[in-house]
Amino acid sequence: MLSINLDRETEAYLAEIIAQENSTSEELLKKLIYQHWQTLKPRQTLAQRRGGHPKNLLQDAAPDASLRETRKQIK
Repeated sequence: MLSINLDRETEAYLAEIIAQENSTSEELLKKLIYQHWQTLKPRQTLAQRRGGHPKNLLQDAAPDASLRETRKQIK
């Protein structure tokens, strides 16, 4: 249980937000805390979100596999 005292201005803001979003103060507070928590976590790269870099795909690749001439020959 959390109990806070708000000044009149902040309480008016809260009432307006609750009315516009059609939610409760508890739902709003949970949402805001979660959003703030997300900003504190370091952002993951795309590769991290997808499980990391592939380990085996390039293991046996030729050293010049990324050169344009090599890629054109493969097609």
